Amino acid sequence: MSAILKAPHLSRDGRDTLWLLAVLALCIAPHLARLPLWCSLGTAAAIAWRAQLAWRDAPLPPRWVLMVSLIACVGLTLMSYQSLFGRQAGVTLVTILAALKTLELRARRDAFVITSLGFFLILTQFLFSQAIGMALLMLLALLGLLSALVLAQRTVGRPSLGAALAAAGRCLVMGVPVMVALYIFFPRFGPLWSVPADSGTRTGLSEQMRMGGVAELAQDDSVALRVRFLDTPPTPGELYFRGPVLDLFDGQNWTSSLPGLRKHTRNGQRGDVAMRPAQPSPPGSDASTTVAPAGRSVRYQITLEPNQLRAVPLLDGTLEAAPSPPLTEPVLQRAGLSWVADQPVTERSQIDGVARLMTREAPTHPDALTLRQWVQLPRGYNPRTLAWAADMRSSPAFRDADASALAIALMRHIRQAGFRYTLSPGDDAPDDQGQPVLHQVDQFWLDRRSGFCEHFAAAFVVVMRAMDVPARVVTGFQGAELNPVDGLYIVRNSDAHAWAEYWQPELGWVRVDPTSAVAPERIDRPRQPLRNAQGLPATLSKLDPAFWSGVRAYTDAANHRWNIWVLQYSRNQQMSMLSRWGVNSPDWTDLMRVCAGLLVLLSLGGLAWLWWRRPRTPRSAWHRPMVRLHQAMLAAGFEAPAHSPVPAPALAWSRQVQTTSNASEAPMPPQAQAAHAALLQALTALDALRYGAASDTAANSFGARRAMRRTVDQAIAQAIAQAKALGRPGPHPRPRLRPRTSAHGTPP
Repeated sequence: MSAILKAPHLSRDGRDTLWLLAVLALCIAPHLARLPLWCSLGTAAAIAWRAQLAWRDAPLPPRWVLMVSLIACVGLTLMSYQSLFGRQAGVTLVTILAALKTLELRARRDAFVITSLGFFLILTQFLFSQAIGMALLMLLALLGLLSALVLAQRTVGRPSLGAALAAAGRCLVMGVPVMVALYIFFPRFGPLWSVPADSGTRTGLSEQMRMGGVAELAQDDSVALRVRFLDTPPTPGELYFRGPVLDLFDGQNWTSSLPGLRKHTRNGQRGDVAMRPAQPSPPGSDASTTVAPAGRSVRYQITLEPNQLRAVPLLDGTLEAAPSPPLTEPVLQRAGLSWVADQPVTERSQIDGVARLMTREAPTHPDALTLRQWVQLPRGYNPRTLAWAADMRSSPAFRDADASALAIALMRHIRQAGFRYTLSPGDDAPDDQGQPVLHQVDQFWLDRRSGFCEHFAAAFVVVMRAMDVPARVVTGFQGAELNPVDGLYIVRNSDAHAWAEYWQPELGWVRVDPTSAVAPERIDRPRQPLRNAQGLPATLSKLDPAFWSGVRAYTDAANHRWNIWVLQYSRNQQMSMLSRWGVNSPDWTDLMRVCAGLLVLLSLGGLAWLWWRRPRTPRSAWHRPMVRLHQAMLAAGFEAPAHSPVPAPALAWSRQVQTTSNASEAPMPPQAQAAHAALLQALTALDALRYGAASDTAANSFGARRAMRRTVDQAIAQAIAQAKALGRPGPHPRPRLRPRTSAHGTPP
């Protein structure tokens, strides 16, 4: 790039245009993967076309080309999103319009407009990603845009890109105090700090489950949550993070009957989810279920990424959970062993929890009517599996077996009947008639016998219910990888998991994981830090996996610190900071006062710095003595020398005294003649002291300079005395003395 910009035939305007285009392309580049194909291609074509015109110093396209392109882009945006508003549509339109604007880049005003669009595009990047890598990339783009502004302001000559970048860097550094002050103290208002999204945040969980839904997330290695254990960490087989409990089955999908997750109507709008407990209960509890704490206690802190769900995946067996101080959100409520937030989790949250790893839950009043809801199955679905379960239940070996015996038998069957664990179960394949498969459990349990965790869990629950045993599906996460850099356990969306629970009298709900029967390594072994090395480019995948594991560990640790220290800084932390400073009941007005005060202090500091850096005219050490002489000569009645600076040099005063004496018609008395001669001699001596040659000793010796200063003072005093003795009548006003523009001679 630098070689292109230094091409000898390239004009100043061409070079600056190419630099601005390169910076604009950097601002747009992260958007390309999420833009429609037509927008990505159109943006690249417009910028490339303008770069070619700048390289050749060719004329710009006519305006009708831009108008036609503008109309086409607006129409394509409407076709793509059915609207010109919203995050995706807005970013698409701004991106293509910025590219089209480059095709009419003629004057400095156009450069300022494109630079402003670049600043706005930088802001739009953070609507999609606020990772530390994106922040560093956009900081580089910001430096480039500032340098383009510097080049646009420096219209004379051909300033180098290095000089422009240096000036832009200084501007960035000077803006850091203001940036930090605004970040810390500016109140967090909504909706200023939360922009509505066009679609929900990607998550590894859902409040419903279908066959193949969890398998789609197996290759999604984005972080779902991070855990710091304050006690001895659980074993890999105990790392179950409980999410939604799914106990309603319609033949295709599993959903939850948990009061906090039920769909209901609000203001005529269907599809909202709200906290509606079945009966009043104190916060943090659920009156319809009872838990029996058991097992060792584990304290932990979990950092939950935004997931747009109310179900909060906490360590199974968690009995106490609350936002980590000073946070107050999300507000949590426990229903059995499941935890639900009062609102969907749309922001990164930290939660402190205490879990008892062997805890089980049970209905408060487990009568037959209560348990019937967990044995219901839809009619007309999976008839072969139901018949298989009926045959097993009617066999003499299991006719009187309890739930635990039946669960053990099913696990043995899964282990011995040739079932296989796979990430590509083929659920989308049609049946023999080319229609979607209706009886998916039949297909998995009796025909294909290969599937992901949700296949094993769903089939296990269906078979248990068919044998009249209450059972349900539980989704969440299983397993985690330890980051050796910061000691956190990282749970990724690829760790999404589904298991089963069945009802055993006297015990309550008992967890069973059918997946462990065919893939025990999925449950019992620690996760490897680098799981998808095959996804790397061919050249990179040949490097040592330990190297990539280390890179990933440091990257994850840095991202976590960035998330906690920067992105998670919230209004609650602002208020807590003011409370620690002694502010009683702080609110946003206190923040505004602090913010205004800091801005005033920063402004005063900036003014003081500008005053200190103001251009200054150097003054000679002779200035003050010569001012004294000048004022004394004026006071004695002499006219100031014409065409001389103020204060006038001694030689100029000597000529002025001589001229005045020659112009006088009256003879001068002898005493005046002596004073006149003495004054001329004193002024001549003073001029010689100032402009005469000085020895190195006089220039460098402190004693010599001190002696010379005394000599100058004596010469000045003698000249003043003679001027007074030769004083002429008539008052003269004391002039306003201006500093000299230069200094000569050796200063005393």
